[in-house]
Amino acid sequence: QVQLVESGGGLVQPGGSLRLSCVASRWFLNMGWYRQAPGKQRESVADINSSGSTSYVDSVKGRFTISRDNAKNTVYLQMKSLKPEDTAVYYCGAGSVIGRYSDWGQGTQVTVSS
Repeated sequence: QVQLVESGGGLVQPGGSLRLSCVASRWFLNMGWYRQAPGKQRESVADINSSGSTSYVDSVKGRFTISRDNAKNTVYLQMKSLKPEDTAVYYCGAGSVIGRYSDWGQGTQVTVSS
């Protein structure tokens, strides 16, 4: 059974930084991060393919960086200049098609508050 395990969430003040990690039990062509805030739909945050090409939702461009270590089957999300509106449960997804991931992690809570 494929597993994706996220870590690195927590409580941070506005303007602070966090790094999320997601370790997969096997290699995936594409990996990404989604988030879901209370009362809102899950949205795509960032994606990365096996070659390292990335894409971001406009609201995080210039603040978040997605990267991956293929040898470790791990994807990271470095988040800087965090804002209260970044507060959400962040999920790691993976699969053959970006935006249509077949496997998901359990989520990690990120709370940005003073």
